[in-house]
Amino acid sequence: MTVEIGLAPAAFGDWKLLMKLLHAAFAYQADRIDPPSSLHSFDAVSIAEKAKDERLFLAFDDGELVGCIFARLKPGSLYVGKFAVWPQRQGRGIGRRLMQAAEDFARKSGLAELELETRIELTENHETFAALGFVKTAEGAHVGYDHTTYVTMRKPLR
Repeated sequence: MTVEIGLAPAAFGDWKLLMKLLHAAFAYQADRIDPPSSLHSFDAVSIAEKAKDERLFLAFDDGELVGCIFARLKPGSLYVGKFAVWPQRQGRGIGRRLMQAAEDFARKSGLAELELETRIELTENHETFAALGFVKTAEGAHVGYDHTTYVTMRKPLR
């Protein structure tokens, strides 16, 4: 496996494939989370717009798209989201390397931490992110909900 990870090249344009990757990676959540994932509000056009406003890191294996992570600059931190690896490619270190690319970018940008949100129901994600050095720092609720729907986690970089 020759996986290369880096910022999306300027010539990248296969937004439909990126959406397929995201939907495949997030499919296991469908019957488990409420409200539904914000991913459902995106299409190929809007995900391309998101990539213009944020940093998009991609993983390619011999030219084949295998993973992604979006990163948005915030004061003092880099917020990571829409983190995905094709389900059949998970467990091979691709996700860890994508997160490391975001972390390296944050460090080079002089930021103090990475931040992410994960749904309260997805306890296996909490464990995965904890293994990557993230610590739960807050809980919150989506608009219209009177109970916790997500957890904020941060990873200090200094």
